Amino acid sequence: MDVLWMINRLERIPGSLAALLADLSTDDARWRPSESDWSILEIICHLVDEDLDDFGTRLRMTLEAPEADWPKIDPKAAAGARGYRDRDLQMMLHQFSAVRRTEANWLHTVADHDFFIEKSQPTFGTIRAGDILAAWCAHDDLHLRQIARRLHEMTAYKAGPFAIDYAGD
Repeated sequence: MDVLWMINRLERIPGSLAALLADLSTDDARWRPSESDWSILEIICHLVDEDLDDFGTRLRMTLEAPEADWPKIDPKAAAGARGYRDRDLQMMLHQFSAVRRTEANWLHTVADHDFFIEKSQPTFGTIRAGDILAAWCAHDDLHLRQIARRLHEMTAYKAGPFAIDYAGD
């Protein structure tokens, strides 16, 4: 595994999102194509919580205390319980950047650790520290795709009577 590549990738995401979403209005940040979809704001809030509650915590625990039980998380319930829709996008982008910087700084201190350390986990079975780090990057990718999809859907919505079909699929 190219650990430094993974860390560098994790470090670049907050700045990329901040640039992409810099001028998004409050209404647009909270816009959903349907009630079952997450808004861009909710996705950013989720990324912050995942760094704090999931990937950062669980990777740290796997490297430092693989026998310890991971804390339970429920990302879908967190969105409502933590009031994601009531937050401010720019504030959350700033928070994401700060949290990610802290996590990346820690990752640099453990970059030479054994990422083959295993954790037995009821949901996933045996998972290695390297699996968690790789999944952390892949998780960002999934949400980048989700944000791009939301922006695409928003463009179609705001186009009014005009179609976006000419853009391609």
